[in-house]
Amino acid sequence: MTIAAAVIRETGRPHPFTESRPLEVEQLTLEGPGRGQVRVRMASAGLCHSDLSAIAGIRKKPVPAVAGHEGAGVVVDVGEDIEDLHVGDHVVMVFVSACGTCEPCVAGRPALCRTSWASRADGTLSDGTRRFIDASGERLAHWSGISAFAEEVVVARASVVPIDPAVPLLDAAVFGCAVTTGVGAVLNTAKVQPGDHVAVTGLGGVGLSAVMGAVLAGASRIIALDLEPAKRELALSLGATDAVDPRDPDQLANLIDSTDGGVDVSFEMAGAAAATRTAYGLVRRGGALVLGSLPAPGVALELPQAAFVSDEKRVLGSYMGSSVPARDIPRYVELFQRGRLPVDRLRSATLPLSEINAGFDRLSRGEAVREVIDFGIDG
Repeated sequence: MTIAAAVIRETGRPHPFTESRPLEVEQLTLEGPGRGQVRVRMASAGLCHSDLSAIAGIRKKPVPAVAGHEGAGVVVDVGEDIEDLHVGDHVVMVFVSACGTCEPCVAGRPALCRTSWASRADGTLSDGTRRFIDASGERLAHWSGISAFAEEVVVARASVVPIDPAVPLLDAAVFGCAVTTGVGAVLNTAKVQPGDHVAVTGLGGVGLSAVMGAVLAGASRIIALDLEPAKRELALSLGATDAVDPRDPDQLANLIDSTDGGVDVSFEMAGAAAATRTAYGLVRRGGALVLGSLPAPGVALELPQAAFVSDEKRVLGSYMGSSVPARDIPRYVELFQRGRLPVDRLRSATLPLSEINAGFDRLSRGEAVREVIDFGIDG
């Protein structure tokens, strides 16, 4: 069948993207699902900094490709061996299609699945195939096994989690990346406890999700740091107790004093070296720094080594929020439905697929938290 999709053929084009146009909407042929696969009509897709980094050429992904990794939609076809999903089911996309059999998967760490990481690097689905074909007959790569910036996609069964159809699909997209990564970093990676003091540096979709996760965990002090005043205000409205400009040394010093030496857990969600230094500087003795962003490959982390011994500080990596998506996403969805996880407030705006380059321009300028492509499916 023929579908419209945002195709990227070259990375590293300059800003503004509305002029250089790294993404162009093309008509493609989409082959149907094979064994272990499902076809999904996309309802929504989030514009994420991970995509932005790849578009800019900072993080390498195969091209030409159909971009995107965060989305939600409705199942319209299933492979012959799929028995637990049906046409009409609502699903959230998961950007690591865990195989379930490799050592990390068996150990309960599907975000580190070896099989999925290999296929993602090759731009294929988990079975090694590519399902998008352009007008010249070339098969295009899939980003993260999903390629959410398309009217319809074919993905591995492990790339989707079914959700309650009562959840608006425009809200559902962010559960697959921003919410899973941010809330998961708090609850799974750091295991924040009631009464803990935490700090979150970088208030994009992931950072603000971490703020909401800290509220869920019962943290008594939640310090939100970002360069943008509007994002700091949003963090306060989502439950942060303090909002600070990280460029202000006096405010940072006051935070150290008022928390009796720093926070129990400091989350770095900005992907910048300066943000990492700020986040580390807020960690108290015996505390932890959690790194949940994706800086450019090759960026070195330089921290005073002696403090890890004398102060028993820890540095923890958190990919996809150390999540088990089949377990965690339904929980987060239920919390959203009960009003305890207001993820709908992350959405800065909706836009059609045709305006995707303008959306990434706004994201790169720090003007948006999460803009969501609306494919026009009600729900």
